[in-house]
Amino acid sequence: MKNNSLLNVLTEIKDPRRGEGLRHSLPMVLVIVLMATMSGYFGYRGIGDFIKRNRKDLLKYFNPKKSRLPSFSTVRRVMQEINHEDFTTKFYDWAVQYVEIQKGDWLSLDGKAIKGTVSNGTSSEQKFISLISVFSEKSRQILSVGKINNSKESEIPKVKELIKQLDIEGVVFTIDALHCQKKRQQQLSRVKTIMF
Repeated sequence: MKNNSLLNVLTEIKDPRRGEGLRHSLPMVLVIVLMATMSGYFGYRGIGDFIKRNRKDLLKYFNPKKSRLPSFSTVRRVMQEINHEDFTTKFYDWAVQYVEIQKGDWLSLDGKAIKGTVSNGTSSEQKFISLISVFSEKSRQILSVGKINNSKESEIPKVKELIKQLDIEGVVFTIDALHCQKKRQQQLSRVKTIMF
Protein backbone atom coordinates (compact mmCIF):
# COMPACT_ATOMS: atom_id res chain seq x y z
CA MET A 1 0.00 0.00 0.00
CA LYS A 2 3.06 2.27 0.15
CA ASN A 3 2.36 5.64 -1.51
CA ASN A 4 -1.11 4.60 -2.66
CA SER A 5 -3.33 7.68 -2.74
CA LEU A 6 -6.09 7.96 -0.17
CA LEU A 7 -8.69 8.30 -2.93
CA ASN A 8 -7.57 4.97 -4.40
CA VAL A 9 -7.65 3.26 -1.01
CA LEU A 10 -11.17 4.52 -0.29
CA THR A 11 -12.49 3.10 -3.59
CA GLU A 12 -12.20 -0.30 -1.88
CA ILE A 13 -15.02 0.64 0.54
CA LYS A 14 -18.42 -0.66 -0.50
CA ASP A 15 -20.80 2.16 -1.39
CA PRO A 16 -24.10 1.42 0.42
CA ARG A 17 -26.08 3.86 -1.74
CA ARG A 18 -28.21 2.75 -4.66
CA GLY A 19 -26.48 3.14 -8.01
CA GLU A 20 -29.02 5.35 -9.74
CA GLY A 21 -28.88 9.08 -9.19
CA LEU A 22 -25.48 9.19 -7.48
CA ARG A 23 -23.92 12.60 -8.00
CA HIS A 24 -20.81 12.25 -5.84
CA SER A 25 -18.31 9.42 -5.60
CA LEU A 26 -17.95 7.80 -2.19
CA PRO A 27 -14.15 8.34 -2.00
CA MET A 28 -14.58 12.07 -2.72
CA VAL A 29 -17.19 12.47 0.04
CA LEU A 30 -15.04 10.54 2.54
CA VAL A 31 -11.89 12.55 1.76
CA ILE A 32 -13.86 15.79 2.19
CA VAL A 33 -15.12 14.52 5.58
CA LEU A 34 -11.54 13.74 6.64
CA MET A 35 -10.26 17.12 5.41
CA ALA A 36 -13.05 18.98 7.22
CA THR A 37 -12.54 17.08 10.46
CA MET A 38 -8.78 17.59 10.38
CA SER A 39 -9.42 21.31 9.83
CA GLY A 40 -11.62 21.53 12.94
CA TYR A 41 -15.06 21.37 11.29
CA PHE A 42 -17.21 18.90 13.23
CA GLY A 43 -20.72 17.63 12.61
CA TYR A 44 -22.62 17.55 9.34
CA ARG A 45 -23.36 21.28 9.23
CA GLY A 46 -19.74 22.02 10.10
CA ILE A 47 -18.61 19.86 7.18
CA GLY A 48 -21.12 21.73 5.01
CA ASP A 49 -19.51 25.02 6.11
CA PHE A 50 -16.07 23.62 5.27
CA ILE A 51 -17.30 22.73 1.77
CA LYS A 52 -18.73 26.23 1.23
CA ARG A 53 -15.63 28.01 2.51
CA ASN A 54 -13.24 25.87 0.45
CA ARG A 55 -15.42 25.44 -2.63
CA LYS A 56 -12.91 26.86 -5.10
CA ASP A 57 -10.03 24.63 -3.93
CA LEU A 58 -12.23 21.52 -3.65
CA LEU A 59 -13.56 22.02 -7.19
CA LYS A 60 -10.03 22.44 -8.49
CA TYR A 61 -8.74 19.33 -6.71
CA PHE A 62 -11.67 16.93 -7.27
CA ASN A 63 -12.98 18.33 -10.56
CA PRO A 64 -16.47 16.84 -9.95
CA LYS A 65 -19.13 16.47 -12.65
CA LYS A 66 -21.00 19.70 -13.35
CA SER A 67 -18.86 21.41 -10.67
CA ARG A 68 -21.10 20.03 -7.91
CA LEU A 69 -19.85 19.33 -4.41
CA PRO A 70 -21.82 17.32 -1.82
CA SER A 71 -24.18 19.16 0.54
CA PHE A 72 -24.15 18.53 4.28
CA SER A 73 -27.27 16.36 3.89
CA THR A 74 -25.45 14.17 1.34
CA VAL A 75 -22.50 13.89 3.71
CA ARG A 76 -24.89 12.91 6.51
CA ARG A 77 -26.55 10.19 4.42
CA VAL A 78 -23.19 8.74 3.38
CA MET A 79 -21.78 8.74 6.92
CA GLN A 80 -24.90 7.13 8.36
CA GLU A 81 -24.80 4.28 5.85
CA ILE A 82 -21.14 3.33 5.34
CA ASN A 83 -19.34 0.55 7.19
CA HIS A 84 -17.35 2.61 9.72
CA GLU A 85 -15.11 -0.29 10.69
CA ASP A 86 -14.06 -0.72 7.06
CA PHE A 87 -13.56 3.05 6.67
CA THR A 88 -11.40 3.21 9.83
CA THR A 89 -9.31 0.21 8.79
CA LYS A 90 -8.69 1.52 5.28
CA PHE A 91 -7.74 4.96 6.59
CA TYR A 92 -5.41 3.48 9.22
CA ASP A 93 -3.71 1.20 6.67
CA TRP A 94 -3.11 4.22 4.44
CA ALA A 95 -2.00 6.62 7.20
CA VAL A 96 0.42 4.22 8.90
CA GLN A 97 2.85 4.49 5.96
CA TYR A 98 3.52 8.10 7.02
CA VAL A 99 4.22 7.31 10.69
CA GLU A 100 7.73 6.49 11.85
CA ILE A 101 8.13 4.82 15.23
CA GLN A 102 11.65 4.40 16.53
CA LYS A 103 13.19 2.49 19.40
CA GLY A 104 12.76 4.40 22.65
CA ASP A 105 9.68 6.37 21.52
CA TRP A 106 6.94 6.88 24.09
CA LEU A 107 3.40 5.80 23.21
CA SER A 108 0.43 6.53 25.47
CA LEU A 109 -2.75 4.45 25.58
CA ASP A 110 -5.88 5.85 27.17
CA GLY A 111 -9.63 5.57 26.85
CA LYS A 112 -12.12 8.44 26.71
CA ALA A 113 -15.91 8.19 26.84
CA ILE A 114 -17.80 9.75 23.93
CA LYS A 115 -20.12 12.29 25.54
CA GLY A 116 -23.13 11.82 23.26
CA THR A 117 -23.23 8.05 23.89
CA VAL A 118 -23.84 8.14 27.67
CA SER A 119 -27.06 6.64 28.98
CA ASN A 120 -28.10 6.23 32.64
CA GLY A 121 -25.86 9.24 33.34
CA THR A 122 -26.90 9.62 36.98
CA SER A 123 -26.71 5.90 37.74
CA SER A 124 -23.68 3.93 38.90
CA GLU A 125 -24.38 1.63 35.93
CA GLN A 126 -23.67 4.17 33.21
CA LYS A 127 -23.46 2.90 29.65
CA PHE A 128 -21.30 4.61 27.05
CA ILE A 129 -19.00 4.05 24.10
CA SER A 130 -15.33 4.66 24.78
CA LEU A 131 -12.49 5.24 22.32
CA ILE A 132 -9.06 3.95 23.27
CA SER A 133 -6.23 5.64 21.41
CA VAL A 134 -2.50 5.07 20.99
CA PHE A 135 -0.78 8.45 20.97
CA SER A 136 2.82 9.12 19.95
CA GLU A 137 4.42 11.70 22.23
CA LYS A 138 7.17 12.46 19.70
CA SER A 139 5.14 12.96 16.52
CA ARG A 140 1.96 14.16 18.34
CA GLN A 141 -0.08 11.69 16.26
CA ILE A 142 -2.74 9.17 17.13
CA LEU A 143 -1.43 5.90 15.73
CA SER A 144 -4.43 3.68 16.32
CA VAL A 145 -7.92 3.77 17.83
CA GLY A 146 -10.18 1.07 19.24
CA LYS A 147 -13.83 1.29 20.31
CA ILE A 148 -15.49 -0.45 23.26
CA ASN A 149 -18.98 -0.51 24.74
CA ASN A 150 -18.34 -0.27 28.49
CA SER A 151 -21.45 -2.28 29.38
CA LYS A 152 -20.27 -5.25 27.30
CA GLU A 153 -16.47 -5.02 27.04
CA SER A 154 -13.40 -4.23 29.10
CA GLU A 155 -10.60 -1.86 28.17
CA ILE A 156 -7.98 -4.51 28.99
CA PRO A 157 -8.37 -6.80 25.93
CA LYS A 158 -8.73 -3.79 23.60
CA VAL A 159 -5.42 -2.32 24.83
CA LYS A 160 -3.77 -5.71 24.28
CA GLU A 161 -5.21 -5.84 20.75
CA LEU A 162 -4.00 -2.32 19.90
CA ILE A 163 -0.47 -3.07 21.14
CA LYS A 164 -0.40 -6.32 19.17
CA GLN A 165 -1.57 -4.52 15.99
CA LEU A 166 1.35 -2.08 16.23
CA ASP A 167 3.79 -5.02 16.16
CA ILE A 168 6.77 -2.99 17.43
CA GLU A 169 9.53 -3.54 19.96
CA GLY A 170 11.66 -1.28 22.11
CA VAL A 171 9.12 1.48 22.73
CA VAL A 172 7.78 2.76 26.04
CA PHE A 173 4.02 2.43 26.61
CA THR A 174 2.28 4.48 29.28
CA ILE A 175 -1.07 3.02 30.31
CA ASP A 176 -3.48 3.24 33.24
CA ALA A 177 -2.89 1.29 36.46
CA LEU A 178 -5.90 -0.83 35.46
CA HIS A 179 -3.43 -2.81 33.34
CA CYS A 180 -1.05 -3.62 36.26
CA GLN A 181 -1.64 -7.36 36.30
CA LYS A 182 0.97 -10.12 36.32
CA LYS A 183 -0.47 -11.74 33.21
CA ARG A 184 -0.51 -8.40 31.36
CA GLN A 185 3.09 -7.66 32.38
CA GLN A 186 4.22 -10.96 30.85
CA GLN A 187 2.40 -10.18 27.60
CA LEU A 188 4.17 -6.83 27.42
CA SER A 189 7.60 -8.30 28.15
CA ARG A 190 8.89 -7.37 24.66
CA VAL A 191 8.40 -3.67 25.34
CA LYS A 192 9.16 -1.35 28.20
CA THR A 193 5.90 -0.34 29.85
CA ILE A 194 5.25 2.28 32.48
CA MET A 195 1.92 2.25 34.32
CA PHE A 196 0.30 5.45 35.61
